[in-house]
Amino acid sequence: MSDYSSQYNLGGDAGLSNKKQEVMDQVRSELALANAQELINKINEKCYLKCVPKPGARLESGEQQCLSKCMDRYMEAWNVISRSYVSRLQREQGQMGGM
Repeated sequence: MSDYSSQYNLGGDAGLSNKKQEVMDQVRSELALANAQELINKINEKCYLKCVPKPGARLESGEQQCLSKCMDRYMEAWNVISRSYVSRLQREQGQMGGM
């Protein structure tokens, strides 16, 4: 293959495959970022409402402890759900591949 065609991935499936993988990796990265942002937003929303009934200039120690425990529980639940969802997707993909 000439330098020109290899530079622009002309005439080869390898270039297309590499580009497809790059796009897939970028989509995965963007989804991971979106999931992390959603997790943070939900933690802020749920835990703040639960633990800080009367917002003031600073957090009281009980509010800080409540926020810490709430965030830990929320992230733990998020991880359990995420693992379960990924496992389900993998099972369904395996069943579709077996057809």
